[in-house]
Amino acid sequence: MKAEEIRNMSAEDLAKKEAELREELGNLTFQHKLRPLEDTSRLKKVKKDIARIRTVVNEITLGESA
Repeated sequence: MKAEEIRNMSAEDLAKKEAELREELGNLTFQHKLRPLEDTSRLKKVKKDIARIRTVVNEITLGESA
């Protein structure tokens, strides 16, 4: 997911997407502990997407307070 796509989303969509990604990360982590994943890079991609969403949310929050 690109940062530009994230910036075009509404606050509600961002919250939903973050919740989905956190759930996916939990599932992937659990599956990886049981047996090695075929695509372990998916863990890293999901973490980065969560970080991108959190960054955009923080930018929005700081922009509103300024």
